[in-house]
Amino acid sequence: MTYNSAFSARLAPPIGGFQEIDGRRIFVHRSGSGGPAVVFLPGASAVGLDYFGVQQQVSQFTTAVVYDRGGTGYSDPLPLPRTAAAVATELHELLRAQDIAAPYVLVAHSLGGLYAHRFAQLYPQDVAGLVWLDALHRDWDNFLPPAVHLAAVEQMAPDREQLEQMRPALREMHGELLADYPEHVRQALIDAKVSDEWIHVGIAERGKSAELAAELRAGPNIPDVPVVALTVVGTDPAQQALTSERTLQEMHDGKTRMDAALVSAVSHGEQRILSDTLHHRLCFDRPDAVVQAIRDVVDRAARP
Repeated sequence: MTYNSAFSARLAPPIGGFQEIDGRRIFVHRSGSGGPAVVFLPGASAVGLDYFGVQQQVSQFTTAVVYDRGGTGYSDPLPLPRTAAAVATELHELLRAQDIAAPYVLVAHSLGGLYAHRFAQLYPQDVAGLVWLDALHRDWDNFLPPAVHLAAVEQMAPDREQLEQMRPALREMHGELLADYPEHVRQALIDAKVSDEWIHVGIAERGKSAELAAELRAGPNIPDVPVVALTVVGTDPAQQALTSERTLQEMHDGKTRMDAALVSAVSHGEQRILSDTLHHRLCFDRPDAVVQAIRDVVDRAARP
């Protein structure tokens, strides 16, 4: 059995299916109907089904699509990290193969922000709007303190031994975050998330974020479409233990200014600041805020 088929047989998705792109299987799950279609771009270490709860609500008013980038989640393995152009092209081909009509509202979380921006650079006519879920930005280093510049963060990845120690805590965290999921989806997802493969993929995909930002700086700004940015400034106890109060405050201030600059660059941009959740918990703690942001961008994008 090849590594590909061994990997895939062991981790079959509990819901959704596959689309073949360039001879590889890409996991995709769509629900709802109508347009503009909403497409979720996961963060690093996240997968499409992390947005399943929010997707269910969005599918009440339009088509909602979650997927796993090649090399991540339930999709077939690939060497990581990849260029933003490779990821954006793959997503474009996936949406066409699934007959999901453009233009799209891209909902980008964390690292997904860099991929969403690259998609918008390559296919500006196919972007109806953007929802920024505490997402990464190509100008991150201009706004954030040096301790958390992209190249510095790349060096902070845990090693194999640290990962082994973290595994029980990770299982507990995912169990709590996914508490409201249907049981067959929840259990399969928790098991996959604490598997060696998925943990290492999450680290590998983060490996070149500074290069991704440079790739984006070589291209245009986001197109003039409706944008809502949710900026998360809740204080993470784990981060508090590792980072000085001053650096945390500089991070919150920097992210707030960064997203403010993003939304001010378009005609219909809006920033909403959330202090009652954390970066990785946003869609689980505040699905109401996420769904409202998506609904507002869909409504604005649909207006002539």
